[in-house]
Amino acid sequence: MSIEIETIAGEPVVAGRPVAEIVHACHNQMIDEGLASLAIPGLNRDTLEPVLTYCAQLACEDAGATCPKCKRRTEAQGLLTLDDFVRAHREIVVGDGAVRLMGEGRDTISTPALATLEKTWSGENYWFWARRVIRKLRHGIRRAHIQGSPFHGSGESPAVILMEPQLADNIGMVARAMANFGLDELRLVNPRDGWPNEKARIAASGANYIIDDAVAVANLETSIADVNWLAATTARQRDLRKPVMTPAAAIAEMRRRIGAGERVGLLFGRERNGLETDEVANADALIMIPVNSRFASLNLAQAVLILGYEWMRTDPRQSLGRVTTYERPVEEGLNLGDDRPATKEELLGLFGHLEGALDESGFFNPPHRRPSVVRNVRTMLTRMAPTAQEVRTLRGIVATLSRGRGGGPKSST
Repeated sequence: MSIEIETIAGEPVVAGRPVAEIVHACHNQMIDEGLASLAIPGLNRDTLEPVLTYCAQLACEDAGATCPKCKRRTEAQGLLTLDDFVRAHREIVVGDGAVRLMGEGRDTISTPALATLEKTWSGENYWFWARRVIRKLRHGIRRAHIQGSPFHGSGESPAVILMEPQLADNIGMVARAMANFGLDELRLVNPRDGWPNEKARIAASGANYIIDDAVAVANLETSIADVNWLAATTARQRDLRKPVMTPAAAIAEMRRRIGAGERVGLLFGRERNGLETDEVANADALIMIPVNSRFASLNLAQAVLILGYEWMRTDPRQSLGRVTTYERPVEEGLNLGDDRPATKEELLGLFGHLEGALDESGFFNPPHRRPSVVRNVRTMLTRMAPTAQEVRTLRGIVATLSRGRGGGPKSST
């Protein structure tokens, strides 16, 4: 069975639904969930690819058709700037209506904020999304085979709680930061784009076990119901009588409480405006990260990363970098591998070899300066603390320079 793409009133449609709507559903959700939410008769995995290909190859251009909210439509309408877009509408209502943009068109639309309008007015690149969905349809999700496993047992690490996260990509990047630093439990309060979400899985870049185990709940109260001690992150000063902690102090308190058998949580706010004061009021303490006071806003995943780093930094099971079947754990400091520090005998041999070569070349001129120059050279090389291999390398260099271009005999010193 095939799916027919028609052009109706200048729009490419499948069973009366714009092609862009199909692309959007399958891009923002798992493919099967997107198809289920569309519920278009005959549209399944087998018949989806021709629809995606139509969009990905911009076949709509030949058909003279465009989809609502597609960047192709904005371009076809000759709207090249935000000013053009505003002028093409009768009115654009911003937020609660206190701000309104007046134009010369006939339609009235609304936007939650001017910043949102600035980012979205030109439309989406649906053809790019279609290409990504085709790739997932054919080959599966990138790194879908990577599962990983929790670093701690249940309740042994703080629960990371995201308050109404707006972007699935940010949830995925939070999951990746959590996996990096041994934070295993993710709770989502009323995520804007629903849950589960394929975009979050892609952005998690292999931290699939965090995504798979994440729980979405309807409200903050449900998300913290089993928590004994809650810390809320904030960059704004609050008129609340609560202890203010640095990340290091908060993590130390969390470890103490977890050790006593308590459940603890880390609450992070929305990307756009953080936590409301009424939400912060539920916390036992506030965490304020040391920042530039003139630019204090942190990306959501960055904030989680900083707290995660502090958590892992105090864990005895941490490792410096990755450790695999072929890589041993690395310790702080100079790692010599199979090499070793040079012995004094080896260093003295280098000194004698180098000084003999310098004598032959006439370097010590005037001769009475020789003792002080020798002391300086020996001090410099000793300060290097060279390894045995480095001493051999330096002697090879001296021998080669002594032979010159003529290729004379090697020194036996």
